[in-house]
Amino acid sequence: MSDNIESTVIGKLVKNHTIIENIQTQKDLELKGLGEFDKDDFFLKPFESLYLLYTKKLDLRNGSKNIGFDVFLQSCIKEDPDALTKFLIFRDLRTKGYIVKDGFGFGSDFRVYERGQFGNKDAKYLVFALNEGKHEKIGHLQKKIEEITKMGKEPIISVIERRGEIIYYKVSRINFLKNKISVDMKDFDFS
Repeated sequence: MSDNIESTVIGKLVKNHTIIENIQTQKDLELKGLGEFDKDDFFLKPFESLYLLYTKKLDLRNGSKNIGFDVFLQSCIKEDPDALTKFLIFRDLRTKGYIVKDGFGFGSDFRVYERGQFGNKDAKYLVFALNEGKHEKIGHLQKKIEEITKMGKEPIISVIERRGEIIYYKVSRINFLKNKISVDMKDFDFS
């Protein structure tokens, strides 16, 4: 997989989504695993637009005004506090050669296709983020892992360190037994 996009993509900003009007550009992006159709419009998700702005492959316009990476990122964060996290994970996985698509609603998650399998097979992995220092209830984490496993996907936790480094952990189902306190009264001396 290569993100070698031959020319600069021209996009029109509509509600934090980038609309791509050129039909050939739509085809080129779709072949590279970027963007999707919604009715008659072809659009990029905010994290895809951020990635293309970051790599200087997108000329994003709002009317006659050119929108840069920093301005668009701030706009995205206002709409979605996890926008930077999504961008960092997306960029990291794309840089490593994976096709990455939006997930199924577990937070900052992505469907990730094995290299060379996009368009041929379903996504193998579902990646979700945990930011360093942010608390996550173990029961909530366990539920995510169970739901992902039931879908036939492999759950991957991406931990984003404070410096922005991302570490991936492949996880499997986990069971936590409820702790029960049992006291045997014969162990106490009441004399």
